[in-house]
Amino acid sequence: MRRALAGLSVLLCAGPSLASPSACTQERAVYADADKIFELRFLPVDSQAASATHRFEIVRPGKRPALDGYVMATEPVMRSSGMVFNQCPEGDVTGEDLAKCTVWEGVIYGEAAGRLNLLPPEGQPAAAEILLSGFGPALVQSSAWDNAKDRIAPWDVFTLKGCGA
Repeated sequence: MRRALAGLSVLLCAGPSLASPSACTQERAVYADADKIFELRFLPVDSQAASATHRFEIVRPGKRPALDGYVMATEPVMRSSGMVFNQCPEGDVTGEDLAKCTVWEGVIYGEAAGRLNLLPPEGQPAAAEILLSGFGPALVQSSAWDNAKDRIAPWDVFTLKGCGA
């Protein structure tokens, strides 16, 4: 009996690495592609990304590098315009520098209650799915992974799988 209780307490303390998706806000949402090879992880916007409405990274667990992503609201027509970068240089960079490290850019759509929409703002419930149209082919064509056998194209749709810390 004591051994069973000790085992149960270890399980309860360890807990899952991701919190329940139903209680997740957009800035903590973690998504997976259909093949569960790639993860899209949203992070709170930091002071370095003042014009960004969202910040995220795309990772292939066990592989490097993580790709950095930012979302900005466009005007005059409101859109969630996203960009994914691969190891961009720090500090003052030129447009040419940014072009070399840009993996993908386009509109990011969120899905909730069966409808595509703009990405929910920070603090709001996370979208059930995220669509990055054309991301998979753009990633394969980029220099993000040097090794040819690592050039796997993820699906463009990422499904909410949990909530980060």
